[in-house]
Amino acid sequence: MDFLLQKVSYLQGLADGLGVDDSTKEGKLLLHIIDTLEEFADVLADTIDDQIELEEYVNFIDEDLSDLEDEVYDDEDDDFDEDYDFDDFLDCCEDEECGCYHGNEEEEEEEEE
Repeated sequence: MDFLLQKVSYLQGLADGLGVDDSTKEGKLLLHIIDTLEEFADVLADTIDDQIELEEYVNFIDEDLSDLEDEVYDDEDDDFDEDYDFDDFLDCCEDEECGCYHGNEEEEEEEEE
């Protein structure tokens, strides 16, 4: 944001060079506008610095959380598929009394017609 501060400084120098003074209404207005622009540029520069600092902080938190997730959930992800016997689900679908109706779509379509 240095370029904004440079532009505001240029406007201040230009106003001084042109002899703009606060004795006229227009001069007061221009000088107050330039002062306000300088304040905006300062606040914007501070906001950008704060945003950069927060971004770094969030990245550190994200890295710490990732490390923690690796420690806590590492064992659970390894053998997830081995916990279930998928053949039981297939047997269930062949059982007419189970109520899951998987694999019985053809029978249901025939009944609807």
